Amino acid sequence: MRNKYIEQFEAKQTEKKEIPDFRAGDTVRVAVIIKEGDKTRVQNFEGVCIARRGQGTGETFIVRKIGANQVGVERIFPIYSDSIESITVVRRGRVRRSKLFYLRERRGKAARIRELKK
Repeated sequence: MRNKYIEQFEAKQTEKKEIPDFRAGDTVRVAVIIKEGDKTRVQNFEGVCIARRGQGTGETFIVRKIGANQVGVERIFPIYSDSIESITVVRRGRVRRSKLFYLRERRGKAARIRELKK
């Protein structure tokens, strides 16, 4: 059971940010603000969302992409982080589970996810 004051605080924090509806299996593009010295820039991180966990302001999601030399790269993003400028859903995936950790062992065509038909 959560404290009502904490819930009110979290509601104020979460109402500011526009978060699209996405789930595990969807390909997302996360625009991350990167600070280098006194300059800032936006870098996109595009990959498959393999998990969402948590609730309220502590909610996070894991994005996995295949980087250079076929090396898998995963990043964990807090959904309501100030360093995330935007989240865009590139394509919807048709999966039957909420955590896609089995993709870590798959390579190439075996790691494909079917697209959700509308």
